[in-house]
Amino acid sequence: MLTILGTADRGAKTCDRQSRRDFLKIGGMVMGGLSLPQLLAAEAQAGIGRSHKAIINVFLPGGPPHQDMWDLKPDAPSEIRGEFQPISTKVPGIEIGEIFPKIAAIADKCIFVRSVIGATGGHDAYQCMTGRPLNPAPAGGWPAAGAWISKLKGPVNQSIPPHLSMCYKTDHGPWGYDGDGGFLGIAHTPFKLVGGREETSKTDNMVLKGITLDRLQDRNNLLASIDHLKRDLDTSGKMAGLDTFTSQAVGILTSSALADALDITKESPETIEKYGAGDKKFRDDGAPKLTENFLIARRLVEAGARVVSLNFSRWDHHGQNFQAIKQDGPLLDRATAALITDLHERGLDKDVSVVVWGEFGRTPKINPQAGRDHWPQVSCALLAGGGMRTGQVIGATNRLGEHATERPVSFQEVWATLYQNLGLNLRSVREFDLRGRPQYLVDQGVEPMKEVV
Repeated sequence: MLTILGTADRGAKTCDRQSRRDFLKIGGMVMGGLSLPQLLAAEAQAGIGRSHKAIINVFLPGGPPHQDMWDLKPDAPSEIRGEFQPISTKVPGIEIGEIFPKIAAIADKCIFVRSVIGATGGHDAYQCMTGRPLNPAPAGGWPAAGAWISKLKGPVNQSIPPHLSMCYKTDHGPWGYDGDGGFLGIAHTPFKLVGGREETSKTDNMVLKGITLDRLQDRNNLLASIDHLKRDLDTSGKMAGLDTFTSQAVGILTSSALADALDITKESPETIEKYGAGDKKFRDDGAPKLTENFLIARRLVEAGARVVSLNFSRWDHHGQNFQAIKQDGPLLDRATAALITDLHERGLDKDVSVVVWGEFGRTPKINPQAGRDHWPQVSCALLAGGGMRTGQVIGATNRLGEHATERPVSFQEVWATLYQNLGLNLRSVREFDLRGRPQYLVDQGVEPMKEVV
């Protein structure tokens, strides 16, 4: 395991009273004591896919407010509609929240889904990572979507694992959950770029010293730490005793390919400026507000990753919802618009799909603390790229934003669409769970969103 230690506030709590700590990890596949060599061994058996399609999955932990983002209700009573006004977008007839002018300017490249249903209501990323509820689950558990893709497509570049995560993981993992291999096995668990402190004690044999969360993009410190790791391995004689896949694992961790993908200084100043500087002084009760991670995600898929997940900020605003959105919304607006525009300018819009969403929506009625509470009845999502038909709205909610009135969309339908974008056949792919029962990418009857594919 290769870990990068970080710092943050201690003792912060979310609304469900779970403590938060921070910690940054590169390369840790520590589930059950197994690690990256098992990933490489399985990938060698799986073969290599021919087409480099990819997905960037942006998770907004805590539950983003649909009626303050893509589904404003200007005709609702004041206790429902809130402080924000709708603004026109590049697509006539489509309006979104005024906090997102940059996304409004590229609405022709976006799909606004206003009718996501089926949220279980828990504070976790499980449905956004797997498409399915936590229960019921087959023997071994549901694989994350990235695990399916890792299993079926394999690596594009042997120096870049196909399934990568930049999800900041908290102690109990509800918001930093980035999926695992489920019944497909540990080999397809994501190669973690961000982890949680609870994992540091399991194995600390490869540590990048002096690198903290807010110094990930510090090229000189990162390379110095990698060089230090190489020298430690060489002088200890450990390299000579490593088997093929362990040697390859160390090669990934110390290769220039991974370091280069993480190094945004290789981008032009103009490109970096488009994404903007994130807020590195985040509280330890959610995810970092690092807009730079959106740029790193694009660099990782260019380098060969097939699925990159990241989480951004904290959206569990039971109080002062509008003040928080005014602070974090512009960061999300800038980074998301920059990512989508960047993919188009680089000719990647047909190959790379983007999804931005959270675990559920927020209550239509504003509470006495100027916040919105949990509302699993309906939520929203933004899609882009992947060769999809963009510049449209999918679904609608009623006048108060309480429930879907047109074209309800399930989490599985979104993933069915993303799978099809990658060229996977929903019906021909079959794998067996730990009890030998056949399982498929999505449930019988679930199809890709016909409006966009």
